[in-house]
Amino acid sequence: MTHEAGPADWLLALAPAALLLAAYLAGWSRARRRRPWPVARLASWAAGCALIALALAPPLMAAAHHDPRAHMAVHLLLGMYAPLALVLAAPVTLALTALPAPAARRVTAVLRHPVLHVLSHPVSAGLLVTGGLLAIYLTPLYALSLTQPLVHAAVHVHLLASGLLLAWALAGPDPAPRRPGTAVRLVVLLLTAAAHAVLAKTLYARAGELPPGTHQPVEVAEAAAQLMYYGGDVAEVLLAAALLTQWYRRRARRPALSAAAR
Repeated sequence: MTHEAGPADWLLALAPAALLLAAYLAGWSRARRRRPWPVARLASWAAGCALIALALAPPLMAAAHHDPRAHMAVHLLLGMYAPLALVLAAPVTLALTALPAPAARRVTAVLRHPVLHVLSHPVSAGLLVTGGLLAIYLTPLYALSLTQPLVHAAVHVHLLASGLLLAWALAGPDPAPRRPGTAVRLVVLLLTAAAHAVLAKTLYARAGELPPGTHQPVEVAEAAAQLMYYGGDVAEVLLAAALLTQWYRRRARRPALSAAAR
């Protein structure tokens, strides 16, 4: 029997995106009094919130419990597309601009914490993303998440958090502690994309067997694997474009800074 989503279900599902949007709007309202804030960043944050809301919407969530294609759509929205849109909105820079000086110093202290130095390194972020996907699709974790709400929620939190960390480490306009050069980040992106593609191909080749314990129809499992493969490709191209755009802007600023120094 299918449970029809009521107002409470919609409120609970949309609350995270609404809170994120409200927090950013509050910071934007304060920050623009001190300096101009690009409208594109506000639009990017709104798009990220909309993608989270779409992923958590009751119809898609209900479908994801029995249709691996819907689950894969949620995976792509929460783990790849929404994180990139949110990171490109430069929320850390916004916070540092909008917050009072004592609070901004606390944010800076967090950015300088050794634990964040490790987690925010592209290699660490790439391993978190790749390891999480391997755990979800090559172990009984995915099947368990279909019957255990807490596991289900934890999987979604991991997808979003690890996706945010990777996008921030690779292509975020925000300041990041000890961020390596563009070449290192490109290599990590290529390796992470390759791992994602290999996993998608493995799920396609062993459709009906993987993920363990799900017993999905072969043709449906194959379609989900194809969505993972091609949807992941698009997201990774967008991430590469964001990374190269940041590199180009840094290079374009150098001659101007050199001329000003003279």
